[in-house]
Amino acid sequence: MELTVLASGSKGNCTYLRGERGALLIDAGLSAREILRRLEAAGGDPTFIEAILVTHEHIDHIRGVDVLARRLGVPVYATGGTLEAFTPKCSGRSAEVRRCRCGETFSVGDFSIEPFAASHDAREPCGFSVAEGDLRIGCCTDTGTVTTSMFDKLASCDAVLLESNHCPDMLENGPYPAYLKSRIRSKRGHLSNPDAARCLQRLADRIHMAMLAHVSEINNTPEKVLLSALEGLGLYSDQIGVAVAPQDPGAVHPESYGFRL
Repeated sequence: MELTVLASGSKGNCTYLRGERGALLIDAGLSAREILRRLEAAGGDPTFIEAILVTHEHIDHIRGVDVLARRLGVPVYATGGTLEAFTPKCSGRSAEVRRCRCGETFSVGDFSIEPFAASHDAREPCGFSVAEGDLRIGCCTDTGTVTTSMFDKLASCDAVLLESNHCPDMLENGPYPAYLKSRIRSKRGHLSNPDAARCLQRLADRIHMAMLAHVSEINNTPEKVLLSALEGLGLYSDQIGVAVAPQDPGAVHPESYGFRL
């Protein structure tokens, strides 16, 4: 499998996951036109896309979902809570939507997909564990904590796309108002660099690749994210491929915002 991050951060999120004979999009938080442009620039093929998986209903994850799904003629999969919040935001002629349930596996083409509950301030947020053959990738980009059940899902994966949103010191001393800082730090907010590093430390003897995502442009830097992650991995840092997903990968070399298993 091959994972390519097309956008990651508060301005929009979208990930292209390519298998042997098909592909998936996880979230579509940019316009449909911009996603297709970035996909082409990254060497992806939109005709391979078989479905769009949606983690939650925040606009930076769903902005282009409806238009893009209709343009590609593919279904949208999301939890019931996400669909209840998402569907009213669609145009009159909405895409085909299918409900998925956390803990219940479903298939799309050759992919076996299991949603798992995340901890975020949305209606029913989730991450996804996606397998094809013997390979499995875990995607968890918006959560305020990594629960035991979430960790168990990630621990069965060969690679992870994991949030590393903010540096605690930069958030504390940054320009955000107190209520927003509190929201970000909460158990239903976003993972900090130390949070992500601790998760990677526990996953170090299990995974081969890690992509750190949803990095704040105000309260973090890619350099801080990478350093924290490598410190968390410790002796395993030379054995595991680690990268930081940019908000706009347009000017970045493809190897820095994707990986292949």
